[in-house]
Amino acid sequence: MKRKRSDKTIPYLILIILSIVFMLPLMWVIIASFDADAAQSLKIPLSWTIGNYRKVLLEHANLRGFAIGLVISFVQSICVVIIAGLAAYPLSRYELRYRKMFLYTILFMTSLPMTTVMVPVFKLFLSIGLYDSIIGVILFLTATSLPYGIWLMKNFMDGVPIELEEAAKVDGASTITSIRKVIAPLMLPGICVTAIFTFSGSWGNFFVPYILLQTLEKFPASVKLYQFFGNYGMIAYGELAAYSALYALPSIILYILSQNYMSKGFNMAGASKG
Repeated sequence: MKRKRSDKTIPYLILIILSIVFMLPLMWVIIASFDADAAQSLKIPLSWTIGNYRKVLLEHANLRGFAIGLVISFVQSICVVIIAGLAAYPLSRYELRYRKMFLYTILFMTSLPMTTVMVPVFKLFLSIGLYDSIIGVILFLTATSLPYGIWLMKNFMDGVPIELEEAAKVDGASTITSIRKVIAPLMLPGICVTAIFTFSGSWGNFFVPYILLQTLEKFPASVKLYQFFGNYGMIAYGELAAYSALYALPSIILYILSQNYMSKGFNMAGASKG
């Protein structure tokens, strides 16, 4: 009896320890953002203040960085959803000769690290005039997100019965019309999951805009985090924590608003034939 109790206790104890480890950085961000004398260590503030948030929000460059980051993430998400949906349709609905090979290629491309292609992309963007361009960043992020987006959309599309689409075509609907009016509404949870994953990946991406952008005024919020690391190791911890808390808000809000769609989307993916 004691052994059974200990067998149940140990996994819960491990989970509690892991939860504490993951919660500590989040606790530091929240507490330090209201601390007038924030430091690297986690401590209860002697004086609570919203001055850190005031400094961050009153800085025009910070607001511009948030706006640029939102534009990049939203535009990229829309592009990925549309292009990936159109690319996933023939993979899901047609018996293509090299479909398996193409799918494995897509799966392989999802595992490629982004850093492997940055040098040739950097030279390419310089030659075609897309370096230091927000449009160039959007195009690159869209291209690198498409393999995973296509793979997700294909699996979600497999969960939509093909009989519904065939019935629509009997009534005179074209392929595009059936996708827009039959398939898309039924796989809306899957579309939301793809959009959320794409948005989160773009919103948190530091490396790509840092490499492909040069003008400080074009840096998104993810790159603007650097400004709080001053010279000679001096760091404005309070402002950094406040900025980080605000930076996390879009992803948190998006997740809360679409949580229901996400759970339905994962159910669709689990029920699909793959």
